[in-house]
Amino acid sequence: MTPEEKAHKSAVAMWDEDHASKWLGMELVQVAEGAATLSLVVQQHHCNGHGNCHGGVTFALADSAFAFACNSRNERSVAQHNLINYIAPARAGDVLKAVAQEVSLQGRSGIYDVQIFNQHDQLIATFRGMSRKVQGQLFEE
Repeated sequence: MTPEEKAHKSAVAMWDEDHASKWLGMELVQVAEGAATLSLVVQQHHCNGHGNCHGGVTFALADSAFAFACNSRNERSVAQHNLINYIAPARAGDVLKAVAQEVSLQGRSGIYDVQIFNQHDQLIATFRGMSRKVQGQLFEE
């Protein structure tokens, strides 16, 4: 199985059980070894009292992209630590795209950067996630 095939099969297995990302309205756009892209159309129910996309929704989108990237080798991985920087607000109707890319993978620990853009390619937020491999796989090889 090629790394791309493994990444795709891992993503399918994870997506089938990822009720939170689907409930929030995310879509899995692309996955590759150590990388993933998810999107979300910001709806009114995603917005806070200022009329902006709630920071927790933005964080959840980045966290989901991070999760698909760090699980792309069919080795169960979880978040160990995350950090987000909000750059610009997103509003209802915006189409957000979270692009996750592996920075480092050493032993059981990984570092992933996620950038979130709107439909105008404006940077909305940056996220860094640290992962930790745990026991198990997403599918049996």
